[in-house]
Amino acid sequence: MRHLRIFVTVADELHFSRAADQLGMAQPPLSQAVRRLENDLGVDLFDRSHRQVRLTAAGIAILDDARELLTREERLRTLARRAGDGALGTLRAGVPPDTTVAMLAALLSACAEHSPGLSVDLQEITTEEQLRLLASGGLDVGLVHQPVDATELHLGPEVVADLGVVLPRNSPLARIPEVAIADLSGHDLVLFPRAQAPGWYDCILDTCRAEGFVPGRVRHASNPEFLLALVHTGHGIAFDQGPIARKEPRVLWRPLAERPLSQRTTGAWPSGRSAHPAAAHFAELAARVLARDRTATLRRDDSPHPPAGPPRPWSVVYEERS
Repeated sequence: MRHLRIFVTVADELHFSRAADQLGMAQPPLSQAVRRLENDLGVDLFDRSHRQVRLTAAGIAILDDARELLTREERLRTLARRAGDGALGTLRAGVPPDTTVAMLAALLSACAEHSPGLSVDLQEITTEEQLRLLASGGLDVGLVHQPVDATELHLGPEVVADLGVVLPRNSPLARIPEVAIADLSGHDLVLFPRAQAPGWYDCILDTCRAEGFVPGRVRHASNPEFLLALVHTGHGIAFDQGPIARKEPRVLWRPLAERPLSQRTTGAWPSGRSAHPAAAHFAELAARVLARDRTATLRRDDSPHPPAGPPRPWSVVYEERS
């Protein structure tokens, strides 16, 4: 790690003498450290044949990864010091843009109750961006919409929520208590942009096709207000768990017959040794809070034609993982 730190400093300065001054060391041992790193890697990292030092192709290729390793090392040391003092520092946690205010408040309260030494920095980030930040070390834990590639991740318990359909209030389908996906044939579909959660996006469209609904057109809406406006004005239907539809009196929500669409949300954190010590606990707390929030949301459904029978509880699925 010392040799990597020297390499990054020389790469920033592109001058061995200035890099040595910045690190508070003489130039000869700095040059020797760079040579040792080059010998270990079997490549030249700097081109010294010109008056100005330049990075070689190999040096350019490893520079970003070297910076990332140094950042993770510093973070690991900070976490170890804080844990030794009884504090866990700051947990950088991502939550999806569709997370409710009530859920966020309950999650922060639960963290404060169960981990008083932990400061939680919540950030609203899409699933795809969370995965990128988890891989690069920019995020400690996230709540992601499945399916995702979990090759380099640990996954917490899943929260499973059935989706219904958001319709214009004057739609003929509003008169029936449950809507089959096949009944949506001929409608356009309003959906979040694929870049937000590609796996979940593809899963929705695949399920629609399998159930006999091929949207005439897929329109994209990141903002809930825009989604509701498109549905209200007859530009498509949308899928949701219920809360979005209650924001607009000119649309309504109906459950889907046989529950063919289920959104699965789970906590995810890096599987490496530098993972934040509170990440797994946060993922479990988030699953419990998210399940309670969705159950409460379902019971508050003020639809004039509520589905028959008692509310169907959301489920939290715990899977044993190696």
